[in-house]
Amino acid sequence: MIPDTLNTATRRLASARTPYAIATVIRTVGATAAKPGARALILADGTISEGWIGGGCVHGAVARAAQSAIAEGTPRLISIQPDEDLTAQGLTPGQTHQGRDIARNGCPSKGAMEVFVEPVLPRPELVILGASPVALALATLAQPFGFDITTPDSGPLPTANHARMVVIATQGAGDLDALRTALASEADYIGFVASRRKFATLAARLDATPEALARIQSPAGLAINAVTPEEIALSILAQIVQHRRQGQRQT
Repeated sequence: MIPDTLNTATRRLASARTPYAIATVIRTVGATAAKPGARALILADGTISEGWIGGGCVHGAVARAAQSAIAEGTPRLISIQPDEDLTAQGLTPGQTHQGRDIARNGCPSKGAMEVFVEPVLPRPELVILGASPVALALATLAQPFGFDITTPDSGPLPTANHARMVVIATQGAGDLDALRTALASEADYIGFVASRRKFATLAARLDATPEALARIQSPAGLAINAVTPEEIALSILAQIVQHRRQGQRQT
């Protein structure tokens, strides 16, 4: 059972859409301060916010595993062992062996432990700028795909510490303002529903660097010969899913 302090902290982080990881000791051998079932909540910078999983000599290894798990969106199993045990098995800290990340335990107790690190990430945010038929179709189509869908009226987007995708489907109504908003948001994906010719015309008026403009996918969506608003929305959603999954660890 997760202690009340961890429950309170996880609710607070979920409300703030802040990623974190839960580290759980699942196995120990020999003398270790923490025992199976010990848990800790670890933030994206490696800080242990709540809970306890043992002495400071294991914190570094667990913090690094938590940071990697959060960055990659995949759980990690870390095996922390004293030098003599690693040497006997021909293992080196930093390598992966049989699905476990190998780390050194520098504690005088010379115990060993395995810790499961599970990332808890906020749902990715899909921001749809515009009220065109494509925008409406995309908002409907994306609902089952695990996105938090927002359709702001105007103004800058708040700073995000989570995955954010922005699609501009304004159909001529405030295109430039929407493009500026998207570029300022530091979104992971920006798609603009427009022809290449139209985007080139608008890009010349944006006063943006070539690197910034290269972040914009225009026309938005995969090339599936889409015609109707629903088909265009499907092509955009497919491109967003492709973008999200590209950087994920393959196992």
